[in-house]
Order: sequence, then C-alpha cells, then structure tokens
Amino acid sequence: EVAVSWRPSTEFAGNLYKGEGILPASPQNVWECIKPVAGGLRTKWDQNVKDFEVIEAISDAVSVCRTTTPSACMRIISPREFVDVVVMKQYEDGTMLSAATNVEHPLCPPQPNFVRGFNYPCGCFCIPVPGEPDRTELLTFFQTDLGGYLPQTVVDSFFPSSISGFYSNLTKAVKALKA
Repeated sequence: EVAVSWRPSTEFAGNLYKGEGILPASPQNVWECIKPVAGGLRTKWDQNVKDFEVIEAISDAVSVCRTTTPSACMRIISPREFVDVVVMKQYEDGTMLSAATNVEHPLCPPQPNFVRGFNYPCGCFCIPVPGEPDRTELLTFFQTDLGGYLPQTVVDSFFPSSISGFYSNLTKAVKALKA
C-alpha cells in the first residue's frame, strides 16, 4: 500500500508529490533496488526509467546523472531526459537517502528525440522500521517539470498513478531480490 499526496510546488508551476509506504524488505534490499548508480537495478523494474548513466562522479556520494524515460500515457508523453546532481547519504539510524535536483552539464547537452525535463529538489528516504528488520518505510518526493507542451491535466493524472506503480513494482523487485 502507498499513500500519495500533493500540494503546489514552491519551485515551479507544478506539484510536489509525496509517496509513503511500507515495503516488505530490509532497508538494504530496498536501497539496492533504488540507489542511483550506473548498472543498478532501477532500469530493470522501474517502468519510468529506461536508462541511467553517470555523466560525472564528483565524489563517492555526489554525481551528475542522466536519466531517460520511455513514452507514457499511450504515447501522449514522449520520451524525456533529465540531468541531475544526485547525492546519496546514510545516517546513523540506518536511513538511506538519495536526493537530486536538475543541473546543466557541458558533457550532456539536450539530445535529439528526447524532451528535456527538470527535476526540482526530490528524493527517496529508506527508513528502517524499529524492531522489524524486514520492513522499510519508503518516503518519496517528486517535483518534476516534464517539459514540452503537456496540459497540466495530463501531468496531474499521470503522477499519482505513476507513483503508485513505482511502489508496486519496487515491492515485486525486492521480493525477487530476496528469493
């Protein structure tokens, strides 16, 4: 189960979406499925991530990345690309975080056949559930300007179901990882 809520963004003319749910896996397994690294598992299970590449590794915890997405909503939404600076952090309580925001990078100009979208401050928190090592609270925050000329009604109908699908597909991925 996932709860999805939203409010107007203070960053751009769209919404800030929040997803929250409990996944039936350890924080380490959830993190293994969502961590933003080249060759990671996310492209295998996340229907909204076609490709993920590191453009520049600034440190072990900070990188500039390019993510591409397939077309969506019966091809009403064409393929997108996003270039973000991404930070990863682990806290003393075991919480793992990835946070990102859009950035321009000289090694990644806009590519043909993609609409350049923009992620405003967003991220995922994998939070251990006290006393339950095989359960993880996952908080996600998305503030995405899909770019192009999409009516806001299309965007508003896409995101809540997309976030719900993200949690559903992630649950299947962590169960497969445990098997």
